[in-house]
Amino acid sequence: CQKLGEAEAMVDGGLDDILIPYNIVGKPKLARLVDLCRRARITVAVDSTDTVVGISHAADAAGIEIPLLVEMDTGSRRCGVQSPAAVTMMAQHIESSPGVAFAGVMTYPSRTSAHGFIDETVESLGSSGMDAHIISGGGTGSERASREIGCTETRSGSYAYEGMTRVGRSEDLTAERCALRMIVTIVSVPTPDRIIIDAGQKSFTSYPPTPYGHIIEQPAAKITGMSVEHGHVDTSECARHFYVGEHLSVIPLHQGMTSNLHDELVAVRGDEVEETWRIAGRGRVK
Repeated sequence: CQKLGEAEAMVDGGLDDILIPYNIVGKPKLARLVDLCRRARITVAVDSTDTVVGISHAADAAGIEIPLLVEMDTGSRRCGVQSPAAVTMMAQHIESSPGVAFAGVMTYPSRTSAHGFIDETVESLGSSGMDAHIISGGGTGSERASREIGCTETRSGSYAYEGMTRVGRSEDLTAERCALRMIVTIVSVPTPDRIIIDAGQKSFTSYPPTPYGHIIEQPAAKITGMSVEHGHVDTSECARHFYVGEHLSVIPLHQGMTSNLHDELVAVRGDEVEETWRIAGRGRVK
């Protein structure tokens, strides 16, 4: 889970071993982290002494110990310490701090080019008398790379839904493999080569590149633009006319952001609706 709110939802749902690969900063969040650690095993990632100090003080005051992973920047240029030597220094700081314990390292996404960085990190830690019991890789589709660079686990955030960002990247990643669909309705056919659907940015939270979604029934139709409430679809390559009131099934560009905008998920097997699930993590970004 990336956020405490998501982790809280998962613990409420019965999960008892969760990694939050995100820097947790500030007293209100630290208080919630402590409460969560009383209910489940929670491991947290850090990339600065400031973050370590905050978690250490909160955990020590509560009389608990929180396992920490040091995040490495192995090329993504997001969060993470910048060198194997910096990993060892951070690990030593964790080991000398109360209320926390060094549990290993993490990176995102897993790239084969990170092999040298990780090998050097493991060697540097070993020379200082420490072991990275967890080497956590990440990124849906990067599972093979995680194995190749020596990770002990991999975090596949999009695996349950896949999503349009994954369609076509290999022969295995077809539209059928993507489980999430947004059912939309055509509300306007202003020209013969353009239709408007009743789902825009507030339904999809789409971002470039286009097209913003894959339309199952008409793959030649392209969602080329989005207003707040409207989806703009180019139908110039389609060999049929479209009508107001028609329903279309769309694979969103990014399923995680789309599902975060909706209260319910309808579970369908074949042509039968089996269940309706509340999206417990919706909006839990605090």
